[in-house]
Amino acid sequence: MAVAHLLHLDASARTDSFSRELGAAFVTHWEAAHPEGTHTYRDLLAEPVAPLDEARVRLATRSSLNGVRDLAAMDEVAAAPELAEAWAATRPLVVQLLAADVLLIGTPMYNFSVPAALKAWIDRVTLPWLPLAGKSAVILSARGGAYGPGTPRQPFDFQEPYLRAYFSALGLEDVEFVHTELTHAPVMPFLKEFRDAHEASRATALRAVEALAAGVPAGARAS
Repeated sequence: MAVAHLLHLDASARTDSFSRELGAAFVTHWEAAHPEGTHTYRDLLAEPVAPLDEARVRLATRSSLNGVRDLAAMDEVAAAPELAEAWAATRPLVVQLLAADVLLIGTPMYNFSVPAALKAWIDRVTLPWLPLAGKSAVILSARGGAYGPGTPRQPFDFQEPYLRAYFSALGLEDVEFVHTELTHAPVMPFLKEFRDAHEASRATALRAVEALAAGVPAGARAS
């Protein structure tokens, strides 16, 4: 049996964030459940990914024009002098992603969507031929407010729908989300009435993370 490989990305600008807490908990439980597994970590704030430039956009265009379907073919296309530097900045991230069986992303919700650090990684790594089918992704998010079903702010959640659409477009349908909500409640006086709700959300998220990391089916998880 092949050894499972986990790629873990953190995107929060805070080192003590709730999304980082969930990610660290997931890794601990995943390593316990997969003692032979391997784990790669990247902090997208400490090691930021360069945003798109014209050469990187042309890489994607050239890959489509040349019918690229794999890394080897991309290497040939990207050997052109005007593309080599952009590919050198992109290739290691693509290789890292292709090596992963499970992609773990810890991300806050910023302005109703994902942080710029995560978006830069997505923009940099994504190519028209990128094969993600057969992999799984776990998204661990922290939200200052409440955006769950039935809440007034549910229509403003552009984080989960965006990430679901993104991965689906690349053939990755096995995506699990775990949210810690109302993370502003412990520090914002005007949200103090929601502090218990936040703690309940955090506790539920930590339990869900433990179950997910151990491979417990969704229907069998305790709420």
